[in-house]
Amino acid sequence: MKIVACVSHVPDTAAKIAVGADNKSIDPNGVTFVVNPYDEFAIEEALKTKESLGGEVVILSVGNDANKETIRKALAMGADSAVLLKSENELDSVSVAKALAEEIKAQEANLVFFGKQSVDYDNSIVGQLTAEMLGYNCVSVVVNFKLDGEKITAEREIEGGREVVETSLPAVVTAQKGLNEPRYASLKGIMAAKRKTIEEKDAAGSDSYVEVVEMKKPAPKQAGKVVGSDASAVPELVRLLKEEAKVI
Repeated sequence: MKIVACVSHVPDTAAKIAVGADNKSIDPNGVTFVVNPYDEFAIEEALKTKESLGGEVVILSVGNDANKETIRKALAMGADSAVLLKSENELDSVSVAKALAEEIKAQEANLVFFGKQSVDYDNSIVGQLTAEMLGYNCVSVVVNFKLDGEKITAEREIEGGREVVETSLPAVVTAQKGLNEPRYASLKGIMAAKRKTIEEKDAAGSDSYVEVVEMKKPAPKQAGKVVGSDASAVPELVRLLKEEAKVI
């Protein structure tokens, strides 16, 4: 069985982000990029499935040469091979999904893992779009996964609780925190990853349907205002909320 794990190369969530000179992208200077945290759960589940049932794990990523750093980390965790779908353009979710779907089809993989969302744009839609383009079943926000032959039993988070669903291969699964505990790459894995070849292909359909017109940081918060220290301040607070803040 061929299993695919799709990974994104994203800014570290602890990084301080500045808007670039073009006002349409971030300034990468001084920003550390990492494996998308949710994708680590996807990689781990792909590896666990391989170890349990056999097969091979292929890493897919869409982007430029910088993505190789992230791909190497996935290979060091134990993935067998990787494909970088190259594009120098900033791609929207539809374009990324289209590129991934074409390669998954070429790989003839019938089980695909994604993180539930990337932490840069937080669209939380690429996995579902890819499944739709492939005609695969899809289970999102998964916190427990079992595969028995062609049958998938998954537990997924919903608002206010969890639900257990069943589906079958071929399928796309998007991973939520709690699905597993991603492993650390061993020294042996790191050395082995250096010897593994990352195949490079042009990303299919690399034209975006969405254009970023402007990117800007939120306005700085205004200084707070103390209107009193006891119950006598309540009428003034209500007036300010109504007349100045206009929230009631």
